[in-house]
Amino acid sequence: MERNAVNPWDWSIKLGYNQAEFIDGATRQVIVAGQTSVDENGTPQHNGDMRGQIALALDNLECVLVEAGMTLANVTRLGVYATDVDEALKNFDLMGMRFGPHQVRPPMTLLGVQRLAIPGLMFEIEATAMA
Repeated sequence: MERNAVNPWDWSIKLGYNQAEFIDGATRQVIVAGQTSVDENGTPQHNGDMRGQIALALDNLECVLVEAGMTLANVTRLGVYATDVDEALKNFDLMGMRFGPHQVRPPMTLLGVQRLAIPGLMFEIEATAMA
């Protein structure tokens, strides 16, 4: 699989994502449902702690990808939902710490939402990945 960034401007690169990517040679695709800060039983974790919720949601995303035979390096698109966008952005260094070592900047959308499906959750991340 070959990824080619499309960035008519460079401001998004500084924020850790590409405006677009075109993918050549992919043979498999996985679409990952929104991952949140829950344990293996679906019990919410890190109540009131955005940083903790982002970290666990990323752990859960990575776990699903590994089960599908992929890693964060295969992620080609992210959808991110937060009940407090400003607080999420304060902790977005976690995104860079996780995706940076893979040298990928998947196109991403961050949306502020009133609430998520399970009360107390503040952050959710969904992904498309290809191999």
